[in-house]
Amino acid sequence: MNIKMTKNIEEANLVTHSGTFHADEIFSTIILSKIIPNITLIRVQELKETVNADVIVYDIGAGKFDHHQHGGNGEHKNGVKYAACGLIWKEFGKQVLQKYNIEDIDYVWEYIDKNLIQFIDANDNGELPKLPTDYRNVHLSHIISLFNPKWDESIDSDIKFLQALNFAEIVFDEFMQDTISKVKAKDQIDQAIEDAEQGIMILNKFMPWKEFLINSKNEKAKDINFVVFPSKRGGYNVYAVPVEIGSFENRKSLPKEWRGLRDEALQKATGVEAARFCHNSGFICSADNFEDAIKLAKMANEA
Repeated sequence: MNIKMTKNIEEANLVTHSGTFHADEIFSTIILSKIIPNITLIRVQELKETVNADVIVYDIGAGKFDHHQHGGNGEHKNGVKYAACGLIWKEFGKQVLQKYNIEDIDYVWEYIDKNLIQFIDANDNGELPKLPTDYRNVHLSHIISLFNPKWDESIDSDIKFLQALNFAEIVFDEFMQDTISKVKAKDQIDQAIEDAEQGIMILNKFMPWKEFLINSKNEKAKDINFVVFPSKRGGYNVYAVPVEIGSFENRKSLPKEWRGLRDEALQKATGVEAARFCHNSGFICSADNFEDAIKLAKMANEA
C-alpha cells in the first residue's frame, strides 16, 4: 500500500479529518490510492490554511469532496445522500476501473456504486434502515470503526488509521475482483435467459446468475422460476429464483412434500430415480444427473 502519514501539511497530497475515523474516509483513501502512485496523508482537526490546488481534501473543509456543509453535497440517483466516499467514487471511480481489463466500464462503475459505495454513504449519513432485531447488525462500516483506538489505549490514531486502510484495501480489492468476475458471466446469463423454456434456465456450469437474471430487462426473465446447473459437490442443482436480491422468498418454491427429504425418501416422493436432496426451506434440490435434475425442475414448476 503506497500510503504514508504525516503531521506536516506541507508534505501532504491528501487531507482528511482527524479524530474518530469511519469507512467513509477509509475507503475514499483506498480509491485514491489506486490512481495516485505515492500518497502522503495528513489528518487534521480542521482546515485552517489554504492548500495547493493539486492537494485532494475530502470529508472535511466543506469543499467538492465533503458532505458536512449545510444541505449536504448532492445525492445518488436513488436518493441516497453523498458522503465523501461516493463523491470520490463519482469523480475518480472510472479512472480506477481503467486500470483493469473491463469492457463495459460504465456498467461496472454503477454496479460498484450500488453494491458497495452507496452502503458506505448511507451508513455515514445515518440513512441505513434499522433492523427489527435485538442484536447488532455487524456490517462493513462497523468493522472499520473497531480499528479506532480504544478508550483505554494509548496509541497514535494514525497508526490505527493505517491498520484500517490495510484491512479495507483487502476488502476493496476482493470486491473489485469479484465484481469483474461476475460481469464476465453477464453475456452467458443473458443468452441462457433467451434460451430458457418452461420457466427453467439452464447453465452448463455454475456462474453468478441471480443479479443478472433478476435485473434483466428481457421479458423472458420474468417467467423463469428455476435454474439448473452443475453442483460443486457433483451432480446437478435445481435452484429456485428469489423474488429479489437478498430475499428468502422465491418466485416459486420447491413442493412442500419434497422438503427435507433425501435419497430414497425423495426418490419415492418424486418418482425421480437420481433425486438426492431437497432443502428444508424449498429453495434448492439436487439430482445425480442432468436429465433427472430437469425432471425435478419441470415437476416443481408445474406443481
